[in-house]
Order: sequence, then structure tokens, then C-alpha cells
Amino acid sequence: MRPATYKRYLLGILLVILAFNYSDRIALGLVLQDVKSDLHLSDTQLGFLTGISFALFYAVMGLPIARWADRGNRVTIISLTTLLWSVLVALCGSVTSFAQLLLIRIGVGVGEAGCIPPAHSLLADYFARADRPRAMSIYMQGGQISLVGSYFIAGWLNQICGWRVMFVLLGLPGLGLASLAWFTLREPRLREPAAVLAPSPGSAVLPRAVQSSAENPGVKQVCLTLWANRTFRHLLYSVSVFYFFGYGILQWQPSFFVRSFGLKTGELGFWFALVCGLGGILGTQLGGEWASRCAPDDERRQLRVIAIANAGFNAGVWSLIYFSHNYHVAFLLMGLATVGGSTIFGPLFATIQTLVQPRIRAMSIALVYLCANLVGMGLGPLAVGVLSDALQLRFGQESLRYALLATCPGYLWVSWHLWKASKSVTFDLAAARNERPLDPLPQALLPTL
Repeated sequence: MRPATYKRYLLGILLVILAFNYSDRIALGLVLQDVKSDLHLSDTQLGFLTGISFALFYAVMGLPIARWADRGNRVTIISLTTLLWSVLVALCGSVTSFAQLLLIRIGVGVGEAGCIPPAHSLLADYFARADRPRAMSIYMQGGQISLVGSYFIAGWLNQICGWRVMFVLLGLPGLGLASLAWFTLREPRLREPAAVLAPSPGSAVLPRAVQSSAENPGVKQVCLTLWANRTFRHLLYSVSVFYFFGYGILQWQPSFFVRSFGLKTGELGFWFALVCGLGGILGTQLGGEWASRCAPDDERRQLRVIAIANAGFNAGVWSLIYFSHNYHVAFLLMGLATVGGSTIFGPLFATIQTLVQPRIRAMSIALVYLCANLVGMGLGPLAVGVLSDALQLRFGQESLRYALLATCPGYLWVSWHLWKASKSVTFDLAAARNERPLDPLPQALLPTL
């Protein structure tokens, strides 16, 4: 396979695996009301299932897996964790209690912990700096594609077969994806980069002699190095805060439409696939294309534009949804907010990969997702659930509407960190080009950004 063709193939396979890794989480959000009725759970317990349970795996295993990815075979990691994810998602359909479902949901985190950091690291090896926003935007569309498929398929599967059978059927394709990755993807560290990657100028691939002889830095050293980078700190904060408010809203959004508008899961799945899924794909692609075409190698401009887009669409337009009492208007506003708000993903994650050295890229993404999952995904849905329970005495069936409305202004905090990052990114990128490596390597062998 020609290098250019293989790069596209690699990107496509990683995108599909990411889409499936998101599918079970989206499906769980869609069937929360059914799970609540079947297992007799409270909104607070549902918040644990959709948030902190998933984040606990990252807290324990996220960094060890990422360290393995920075020094080992990333293809092997992606294949094995996809296989484990498939089995555990299918097991969700067999639970009979909150405790059982909680334990399995903790284990399901292996899918993203073993997929996202190695995938980011692989893509940064294959795509040069100017092309990374576009490549990262395409990869991050896995989450948006999952919205399209998961809401539509899971909605009808739940309505026809029930939520237990739905989870079994969602988990099975992972077996095939794990096999496909194992047999068709290649780890560039095991081959001569010049023959396999044919990197363009600006590629971050290390020469083979450096890769084979250099020892990877320890976790403490990586954390200290990343923490010293002001831009990385602000991007870490921005992603964590975004996850807190974003997943707090996303996981409860289907329940809001069920409670406030009386929609069924089949109809709801169609609307969410159309509005959130297709809107997210469009917005994510637009963000990456804009960054690669209009602001290549200009991360300062990229960060400022996405800070404004996040404030306007995620904090502004999204909050208008909860003032509406017509679900057609609410979905129209949701589509607009999704397109505009999704533009931030490609430039943001491409900047993170450009800021760090190749041998700590997986660790950098793992740290970002560790904080994002613990602070954001772990507490966001739980906070909304607790707030909804607290407001129930006053607002009754509409308590969730006001809990979600109170969450939206938090996106302004995300934009503040993105803007702060834009002020330091030029300096930090210049410093990264001239800094000493984490271990003693000849300066001439360091990759260009």
C-alpha cells in the first residue's frame, strides 16, 4: 500500500474504532429513563453510571496504558483494548443491579483509554504540523459519527428489543474491529520510518536510531515537563472544564426531551442522529479545514477563533434550547449550537500534539483525558443529576430543564482558558523547538515541529 493511501486507511480505521468506543456511552444516555425504571435508580445513581464510573478506569489505568503506548506497540494496544471493550459492553445487557452495572461501566473505560492516546500519537507521527488540525478533526469525527449511528440504531433497538439486547448488539462489532486493526495496521517503530512513512517536511517522526536507543522518560518527569508548559496547562484546563459541562449536558439531553416533550426513544434517536450527529460532523470538519487552510502553523490564531466560537455557540446558543417549549425549535437551536461548538476539536488537539515531543505524546493525551474524565465526565453528569434532584421540589417534571440551563454559562470558563493559551502558545512552540530533550539525545536528531 502506498504511504499516502496507508495514511488515509490508518485514519479511517482509527476513526471507526473511536466511533464504536463512543457508541455505548451515547446509547446509555439515550436509555437512561428505561434503565432507571428497570433497576429502580435515582437521578444521582444515573449520574454515577454515566460519569464517575467511566472515569474511574482512567484514574487507575489510563496513564500506565499511555506509558506503554509511548514505548511499545500502539497497534497491539488498540487491538487488545478494543476486544476487551466489546466483551464488556455486551455484558451490560446481563446486569440485574446498580452495583453490577457500575462495575461493568468502570471496565468499559478500557476502550477509550487504550484507543485515544495511542491513536493521537500514531496520527502525529504520520501527519505534519500544518496537516494535523485537519487529520485530528477527521479523527475526532468518530464521536460525531457515533452520535449519528448510535442514537438512530440504539433508539430503535431499545424500542424494539429492549436496552439489554441493545447493549449486546452494540458490543459485537468490536470483535471484528479488533481483528482488523491487529492484522492490517502497522507500528512504525518496528520498521524503517523512511520506507514506511515517507514523511513530509515538518513531520515529527524520530529517526530509527533515536527511537531504538532512547529511553522513555518516567511518569513524574513527563508530568513535570508538561506542567511547566503554560499553554499545555491552559489547554488541559479547557478540555477538563469542557467535559464537565459538555458531558453533563450530553448525557442528560435525551432524558430532557423524554420528560419535557414526551418523545419516545425511536423518534428521539432519529432527531439526535440528524441534529447532533450530522451537525457535529460538519462542525468538526469545518474547524479542521479552516485551521489547515486559513491558519496553518498559526496556533495563536486558531486558539483565539475557537475561544470565540465556543463562547458564542456553546455558552450562548445552547442555553436558548432550555427556554424553548417547542421541541422543533429546540432541535433547530441544538443543530446550530452543535455545528458552531464542534469547530474547536481539531485545532485544540492538534495544538497539544504539536507542543510536546513525540515520545510523550500518548502520555500528554492520557493526562488530558484523565483530568477531563475525572473532573469533567466523572462529575459533570453527576452534578446535573444532583442539581435536578435538588430542584425537583420546586420545578417537578421540569427540574432537569433548569438544571441543564444552569450548566450552559460554564462554557465561558472554557473560552477563558483557550484565550489564555493563545497568549503563550507562540512562545512555548518556539521554546519547544530549541529545548533540550527529556533524555540526552543529540540536538540534531530532534524532530522539527
